[in-house]
Amino acid sequence: MAENREASLRQKAHYERIHEEYEAHYYDEHSLRYRERFFLDPLFAGLDFNDRDVLDVASGSGHNTVLLRRRFPRLRAAGVDISEAACSGYRRTTGFDAVQGDLTRPLSLSRQFDAAMVIGGLHHMVVNLPQAVDNLAAFVKPGGWLLMMEPSADSILEGARALWYRQDRFFDAPTERGLSHGELLALAGERFRAERVRYIGGPAYFVIYNSLVLRVPLRAKGWIAPFVFPLERAFNAFNSRLTAPVFIARWRRCV
Repeated sequence: MAENREASLRQKAHYERIHEEYEAHYYDEHSLRYRERFFLDPLFAGLDFNDRDVLDVASGSGHNTVLLRRRFPRLRAAGVDISEAACSGYRRTTGFDAVQGDLTRPLSLSRQFDAAMVIGGLHHMVVNLPQAVDNLAAFVKPGGWLLMMEPSADSILEGARALWYRQDRFFDAPTERGLSHGELLALAGERFRAERVRYIGGPAYFVIYNSLVLRVPLRAKGWIAPFVFPLERAFNAFNSRLTAPVFIARWRRCV
């Protein structure tokens, strides 16, 4: 337990060190457009969260909530993040409340939600992934949804990713790694069932969404995006569990 606590504090400190650069690259207009088209469009297709409660997990400063509220203007949202600075940013950005909390430890919230959304957050919780899944199950109402995007450990690219994590200052290899969708679903047990799983990620995922990692200058993304966005759809049409660097999944909370 003490080791888990130390690892969580290490991940928190790491995130706060890179926060400014992370925000600049992952929430510029081109990265937000990527999120919207390739993560949120398929995850939320056919769902209506107007007049419903959605929890933004590992919420950061709330940019995913802002995108979601454009789709569902009457959405009621809340955030949860390990960083109090991120929670303060969430409150400023969205106007909704956020709770500072570590999902790798038991965490209780004041209410349950119709859905929880976690976009690239669970792979930062590998020091106690079972507890993180337990918390998510407790947050979501029976019949509700868990919607996620995570780097996939099932890809043939996983070895290169693990090596990169060990070498690059923007990662903290001991506290983050790619995830297997099957592993996560097994941890969920009978509490969730998978409604939709897709394996995605092509040129735009690397040079637009992950521009920080590849050191693509922000000013260059506007020139690159019109060329790589169409290619992304073509890549995703042929991607598979073995070739895609990331998965998106929509789970239903069992009653």
